[in-house]
Amino acid sequence: MLRVAVVGSGPSGVYAAQALVQQESVPEVSVHVLDRLPCPYGLVRYGVAPDHEKIKSLQNTLRAVLEHPRVSFLGNVHVGPPPLVPQRLLGLYHAVVYCVGAATDRRLGVPGEELPGSYSATEFVSWYSAHPDAPGDAFALGARSAVVIGVGNVALDVARILARGAEELRPTDVPHLALGALADSRVADVHVVGRRGPSQAKFTTKELRELGSLTGADVLVRPEELALDPAYGDPSELPAAGRRNVEVLRDWSRRAPMGRPRRVRLRFFLRPAALLGEGAVRAVRFERTAPDGRGGVAGTGVFEDIEAQLVLRSVGYRGVPLPGLPFDEGRGTVPNAAGRVLRGGVPAPGEYVAGWIKRGPTGVIGTNRPCAKETVASLLADADALAARPVAEDPRAALRAAGVEPVEWTGWLRIEAAEATLGEALGRTKVKIPDWTGLLGAARAED
Repeated sequence: MLRVAVVGSGPSGVYAAQALVQQESVPEVSVHVLDRLPCPYGLVRYGVAPDHEKIKSLQNTLRAVLEHPRVSFLGNVHVGPPPLVPQRLLGLYHAVVYCVGAATDRRLGVPGEELPGSYSATEFVSWYSAHPDAPGDAFALGARSAVVIGVGNVALDVARILARGAEELRPTDVPHLALGALADSRVADVHVVGRRGPSQAKFTTKELRELGSLTGADVLVRPEELALDPAYGDPSELPAAGRRNVEVLRDWSRRAPMGRPRRVRLRFFLRPAALLGEGAVRAVRFERTAPDGRGGVAGTGVFEDIEAQLVLRSVGYRGVPLPGLPFDEGRGTVPNAAGRVLRGGVPAPGEYVAGWIKRGPTGVIGTNRPCAKETVASLLADADALAARPVAEDPRAALRAAGVEPVEWTGWLRIEAAEATLGEALGRTKVKIPDWTGLLGAARAED
């Protein structure tokens, strides 16, 4: 039997497990999906916005894989630090596939970035998604004006959550403390700011249109900023997504505001130069940019300050090194060839990567499926040599002997049941448990 560990239970990890058990060239494959958290699904649970129920329903697909008879979920297993360094894992499994994503945000690199009130968008997403590493009381939302720097889907997610009424989020699984903070929010203006033009924005048209469906917020666009984009006058040569985005923005720029209590202001051709304030952020200084004729933008020397007591930066993700694995600092990925980990430029027997830690933070959730299949194809091509290496007969027993107490699938089912009970007690549907103590307590409760 070929024993494989997949580190990470998000889409890339689960797709790798699925490819392993569905292939036919190696009939006997056993897969342990390991995760640092006691809950599966990765960013589908802790990154998808709570009001995106259709995307969150992908959990049902991932669940079917994790319930496969030759797949086992083992949560609360922290790979990297001792005792579970990568070399130790290779003594337990014939192969290890690392699907650990890109766990940190890119920095702006401007003065004032560390001021209180300045956060990464990931911190805000983790808070309203009940990630157990996020402080439950991190965001009081007493700000009047919030600035979101970036024009990708995550930027629109956080802007939408700030502008959406708490009652609309009540039927979702938002943790109760976060729901209360959103209900008490004083945020009236949300500025979503990009350094380039609307034709180069990274958000999808579906995400963009969702802003227009907010019942309590006007969406405001400045026609003079749209007109700075060379493709704005005639977007026919743009890719379909960019053309649709420009058309939606053009329509919004012509509408009169309806006087709703909140406003989402989409701004373009503004590059952050500094966060201003003493003791806390009070504004963001932007430099006006202009197209440089080569697909980029250049500064014009003209500056504008936008009031902000809350700043959320959403300018991309970056992988972080996993102790014991090689790491390319420039790319933020593990060096690899078709998923095979490279040590000193040479494939390391039994070590593989898939997902963002393999290719960088690009693509959508579905992009992880072909990425995982490519990695699994490499692993299967190496299967004969991998299977010849002696490994532990019972990896679970070896993990426990090393002091690791995994949360298995039955423990995850207890967490699900506890979240349903919590929701019922609060007069809501399922409500996420937001802390390590609550999650592990639920997982190990007696039936």
